[in-house]
This record gives sequence, C-alpha cells and structure tokens, in this order.
Amino acid sequence: MIVIPNVGTSSPARIRRFWVKRIQWGLLLGLMVVIYGSHAPLITLTKVDGRVPFNPSSCVVMIELTKLLISLATLVLTGGTSALRAPPHLVLVAPYAVPAILYALNNNLIVVMQAYMDPSSYQVLSNLKIASTALLYSVCLGKRLRAAQWLALGLLMGAGVCHSYSSLDTGYPERAEAEDGPELHITAWGLFLVLVYCCVSGLAAVYTERVLKSQKLPLSLQNLYLYVFGVAINGLSALSSVASDKSFLEGYSGAVWLIIAGQAANGLLMSVVLKHGSGITRLFVISCSMLVNALLSWATLGLQLTPLFLLPVSMVALAGYLYYM
Repeated sequence: MIVIPNVGTSSPARIRRFWVKRIQWGLLLGLMVVIYGSHAPLITLTKVDGRVPFNPSSCVVMIELTKLLISLATLVLTGGTSALRAPPHLVLVAPYAVPAILYALNNNLIVVMQAYMDPSSYQVLSNLKIASTALLYSVCLGKRLRAAQWLALGLLMGAGVCHSYSSLDTGYPERAEAEDGPELHITAWGLFLVLVYCCVSGLAAVYTERVLKSQKLPLSLQNLYLYVFGVAINGLSALSSVASDKSFLEGYSGAVWLIIAGQAANGLLMSVVLKHGSGITRLFVISCSMLVNALLSWATLGLQLTPLFLLPVSMVALAGYLYYM
C-alpha cells in the first residue's frame, strides 16, 4: 500500500512563504535597480556650469559613514551590542579590510584611466567586469555554471556594450569637431588598466560574498566591520587629496544628500544580496539599472533614445530568462 503523507495543511503555508520571499526579493532588487539607475542623472542635476560643485572624495566618505551609522543603529535595535563589549579578534575583523582596499583601489583606477582613454571607450570596455566577476565567481567560490548561464552572462555583457555604443556620438563628426570634443582613443597602458580594473572589481565582489557567507555573524555586525574600514581608508584618501580646492562639505545641496542616502541604502542592500544571494545577481541589478538610467535621462534631462535602445533591453530580459529559468 502506498502511503501519501497529509501535506494539505502545510502546503498552503509553504506556498505563502515562498511567494512572500519572492515578493520581498523582487522589491529589494527593484529598489536597488532604481537607486543605481538614478545615480548618474542625479549627479548631472547637481552640476553647476558643467562641473560638480562638491568634493567627490568627501561624498564617498559621507556615504561610508552613513552606512556605518545605520549598521550600528541596526545592531543596537536588534540587541546585538553584546558582540561589541569585548574587543573582536583580529583574525575575525582583518578580512573586512580587504574589500575596502579593493574598492578604494578601483575608485582611484577610474580617475587614472581617464588620462589614457576617452570616457566612451571606458564606458564600453568596463563591461568586461561582468566576465571577470563570473569567472572569479566560478573559480573562487566553486560555483559551476551551466552552459545556458554562461550564455546569459555573455548576453548581459553584450547588452552593456550595445547600450554604451548607442551613446557614442560617432554620427556627427562635424559637430564633434566644432565642439572640440574628445576623439575615441585608448592606449595600450589604458587597456591594461581597464583589465586590472575589471579584475579588481570582480575580486572585490566575490571576496566580499565569501567573507559574508563564511562567518556566522549577524549581517549588521559584518557591515559594521566593513564600513569601519571603508570610512578609515576613504577618509585617509580624502585627507591626502590635494587636487581639490573645495572644503569637505562645500557645495552640498538637497540632491547631493539624496545621492548619499541612495548610495548608502544601495550598499546595505547589496550586503543582503551577497549574504543571502549571489554576486551574479549584482551583475543583473547593474545591467538593469543602465536601462533605468537611460529612461530617467530621457525623462529628466531631455536626452534622446535611439531604436538601438530596445536591443540591450531585449538582451537583458533574455539573459535573465536563461540564467534563472
């Protein structure tokens, strides 16, 4: 006789929990996409006479400080302050310094690279970080991806290239000459720096995911460790910067504080994704955000969308279907 267990009473509860979790993840990822996508348009709106009126280094420090304070407040509200009563072991805390160093290195690489290539070439080639992140994710975390998933990531990278290429102003050379705009160019040293940037970016994401998942600590405490180093390293970078003639909080407006709040929220939400999801999900968030960026730029800044815009939209949608289905 075949015995069928009585799952009728528990099945609806499981289904409810399943859909509640999916809705929560959908809202979280949707919020991240909107914040990522609105970052560049918000920076554009803050510009005065074509230049940002604030010190970018101080803005990064304020973002890290905001994430640190929110992490501390979360730890207090959840009753996790007992972990702070005794000094933490150096072996436990030291790994959290690595992501801060890697991200600080990447921030400086972005600035250095501008001397060896034009911004449009950087925008196109920076999509290689999708490939580097996927390779490091597979090798360092031992995650085996199916052929369809590799194809999906290839489509994701192709969508980024198509989107970046559609913004290149190559159809009007006479206008570019009239405006003395920078020509498309890249040196061998610039190409090397792009490859280093993409590898460091992928390594930072993969390493952070490994640290967050390997230690059985509350996420708020792990974020506290992460952002203590983030504030320290970026603070030293801001203090040692002699290129800026602006004071620390000079030029801050409502839009700048909105940028700080949004980026701080995005960093905290990304920790949730890396702790309970994967770094590949981060790549999809970034790719979807470039589409939101284009739509917001069209709606608020008056930029024109070309028919080519539909191609990266379709590629991102197909990539998501291939990877997660």
